[in-house]
Amino acid sequence: MKDLEQKIRSFTPVSDSDMEYGLQFYRKEIYKKGAYLVKPEQSIQDFYFMKKGCVTYYTMEEGVTRVMEFFTEGSFFTDLYPYIEEIPSESYLEVIEDSIVYTISKTDALKVFDYSHALERFGRLSMQKAFINNFQRINRMKNISNQERYLQLLEKRPSLFQRVPQYLIASYLGLTPVGLSKIRKRLSQQ
Repeated sequence: MKDLEQKIRSFTPVSDSDMEYGLQFYRKEIYKKGAYLVKPEQSIQDFYFMKKGCVTYYTMEEGVTRVMEFFTEGSFFTDLYPYIEEIPSESYLEVIEDSIVYTISKTDALKVFDYSHALERFGRLSMQKAFINNFQRINRMKNISNQERYLQLLEKRPSLFQRVPQYLIASYLGLTPVGLSKIRKRLSQQ
């Protein structure tokens, strides 16, 4: 759990005693490729930290997969809106690589936040970061070209291209697999 502890401390200083209290509520879970952490209509009760592996966050719209994010090592994640609002999910969190995940229930997270101001601050800052990341991604999708989105992803998260099927990367970029293939071909010829 050292990596989880380091990630929490990257948001705010936390005393050893507060950290020990908070970490006791996390459960280590192992998921095989193809498992689901969340499916539509499910109540969202858990918040996750990815120790090892990859999870894709997506919706299905008229039979088409719409990827919103990939969560890899060091990511905190959940289906945030239903988690906060306590409504059923409309999305999927699917394991696309065998994964090791630390999980904390919402009930336990609230206990931890009541116990420690520093851990409550961590919770607030991590949720803010998730919101900002979503907002920035939406703006990028609207304001730059398909090729620029591809190049940014290649620069910022190159390992995704070895870990994630190309059709999911295409969906994440707002492209069809053919559109992604054309961009890659055009760039290889430059």
